[in-house]
Amino acid sequence: LKFLSPDVDPPVPWHRVIGSSGAISSRGPGTQGAQRQMDALLAEGVEVTVGQTGDMRVDFRQWGWFPEVETIVNNQEAVAQDVPEGDEPRNE
Repeated sequence: LKFLSPDVDPPVPWHRVIGSSGAISSRGPGTQGAQRQMDALLAEGVEVTVGQTGDMRVDFRQWGWFPEVETIVNNQEAVAQDVPEGDEPRNE
């Protein structure tokens, strides 16, 4: 998300912003934000797994967005995105 211009159109829907580990962040005790995010992702067909401790995760190998460097523009300059070796983007 930090690589996107604030003027990106259309804007990125809030529920598609997920931590770099693939975990859906808790919004704190007594809130339903993580559950709402999981529900919105599931409604779009994105698989979300729930671990034994209740943690919700998205498998970035299947559902991650890894655009070509040339397609990410921030302040009119191409920005390089570090992708760990062996984690090349999948074209699906």
